[in-house]
Amino acid sequence: MPRILSEADVADFRERLCGAAERLFAERGPDAVTMRQLAAELGVSPMTPYRYFQDKDDILAAVRTNGFDRFAETLEQARERAKGARAKGAAVGEAYVSFAFEHPHTYKLMFDLNQPHERDYPELVRAARRARETMTGWVEDLIAEGVMAGDPEEIGLMFWSAVHGPVVLELAGKLPPGTAKRLQHTLATTLRKGLRPET
Repeated sequence: MPRILSEADVADFRERLCGAAERLFAERGPDAVTMRQLAAELGVSPMTPYRYFQDKDDILAAVRTNGFDRFAETLEQARERAKGARAKGAAVGEAYVSFAFEHPHTYKLMFDLNQPHERDYPELVRAARRARETMTGWVEDLIAEGVMAGDPEEIGLMFWSAVHGPVVLELAGKLPPGTAKRLQHTLATTLRKGLRPET
């Protein structure tokens, strides 16, 4: 008779499966990974993952949801800890780059992959929205303090687009180590100067 799994058992296995999936998806691409491979990675029967997830897309959505939430939490905490609008902006920028290099598989799956039928996964939509909101919060701080002027969402997207490029290039080995961090600082300074309120 199979053992009845507790909620903690289920949560633990889901976490382990998502961890293995994150690495395999990022290394080989989701299309190259099968449920059988994921099961083998954890040393369980091929049917075991189906007890926890409907299919591979379901696992991928869970992995990305977790990634977006971890990313957002990292940036939110960086903003909360800093004192003053400029310091908050700098802290968020540094946290962004640090997260990308500390969790490269997560970062790749979050931003370099689109899932078909993403809207079928409400938690993924929520987590992605939360992550996107971290791109505007620090801008709102700077606008409120009179350091910058403009639409916070537009400025947040400018920053996000500008910093994402160097991060991806460095992760791909196309830029020397440390370049993304240096450019992030330069980009943030340039944005602040270019978006000063008119006097």
